[in-house]
Amino acid sequence: MKPVFKSLVAAATMAVVASGAQAQEAVSLQDLLEQVKQNRVSEAKINQQREAEFQSARADKQALLKKAQSDLQAEENRGDRLQQQFSNNETTLNEKAAELDQATGTLGEMFGVVRQASSEAFGRISTSIVSAQYPGRDDFLAEMSEESKGLPNISELEDLWFALQTEMTQGGEVVRFTTEVVNLDGGSSEQEVVRVGSFNLIGEEGYLTYDDMNDVVQPLGRQPDGYLVSSANDLVAANSGLVGFYADPSQGAILGLLKQKATMAERYHAGGVVGYVITGMLAIGLLIGVFKMIQLGAVGAKIKSQQKNPGNPSTSNPLGRILMVYKDNKGADAESLELKLDEAILKELPSIESGINVIKIFAAIAPLLGLLGTVIGMIETFQTITLFGTGDPKMMAGSISMALVTTAQGIIAALPLILTHSIVASRSKSIVHVLDEQTAGIIAAHSESEKA
Repeated sequence: MKPVFKSLVAAATMAVVASGAQAQEAVSLQDLLEQVKQNRVSEAKINQQREAEFQSARADKQALLKKAQSDLQAEENRGDRLQQQFSNNETTLNEKAAELDQATGTLGEMFGVVRQASSEAFGRISTSIVSAQYPGRDDFLAEMSEESKGLPNISELEDLWFALQTEMTQGGEVVRFTTEVVNLDGGSSEQEVVRVGSFNLIGEEGYLTYDDMNDVVQPLGRQPDGYLVSSANDLVAANSGLVGFYADPSQGAILGLLKQKATMAERYHAGGVVGYVITGMLAIGLLIGVFKMIQLGAVGAKIKSQQKNPGNPSTSNPLGRILMVYKDNKGADAESLELKLDEAILKELPSIESGINVIKIFAAIAPLLGLLGTVIGMIETFQTITLFGTGDPKMMAGSISMALVTTAQGIIAALPLILTHSIVASRSKSIVHVLDEQTAGIIAAHSESEKA
């Protein structure tokens, strides 16, 4: 590049000189001839200088080409040597692999058995609740089952043995230990936890579960039935002796299913509007029944008190009012007196029997409302099947629940209403029977007094 640059500078210089010379105006033809000769000599020198520079650059390029060809030949020779070396290494590796297989012999089978046993132990121990008390036990087994590429040594085999033995030993013990329990509201607290073998964890809130993915202990999303939680609390409170306890042998799978079991409140609300109407009828009917029981009980007590003192009738009870009618009509004949007394009894019947028929009607309507809810639920079920098919039973669960629950609610409501109606009706009939009996006695006594 330097020679080329120098030639360009020289050419530019000569051009400037030439232009300067041309700038001088020729005075005569002789002057013009001299200028032309001088320019031709200058251009010839420049051309010679350029040709020399190009010859020099060509020599440099030729030297670079020879060097590149030499380097190419050296690399080709090196490639041949590496290829031969690679082939020799492949042969050596095959020979060494054969020697290794021959040297290991049955140890290779042991390696496979150890990896299989480690993998099985890792799956069992990593999900075991024993790991909540002894965290980090599965790290070694994960390396043994997945990452280990060589034969296990004596120390690793002993660690595998100890891990399996610890799991078996702890699976038959009931122990207490303190650990961090993550609450359902997001907080955490240190609690004393009871571990029943490898089956269940129990804490202050009842049954606990071990999340092996995050290595945390937390309560169940919803505790099972009360008697199960009560047995768990008894075990937590006990210090010695035998305590009855409901254990989950599936290590939480059954408890997980019980957690999804619908509660009584959820079953009740599955009845929908029809279920609420049935509940309202049951409540109203029972309130009327309780009121009538109290009212008829008070009336019966007053009637019994009046029976003990018939000579002094009182208007505060039906029998006293009937005796007042007799007292006012003693001079009438027996037939007229009987009509007067029958009229007095008829006046007392509405207050005695009021509300009883309402209970009877509610008892008859409740099962019919239950059947109505069943029909509505089945209609919704068939509509769901029409829209979404039968691929997902959960889509129909709500309608089927309504169909079944309302029928049960109607029957459940009818049973106490029928029983309440029977009790209230029998008490009212007993009061009316007493009034009829007393009236018949009064008429008989009046007839005998007339004959005498």
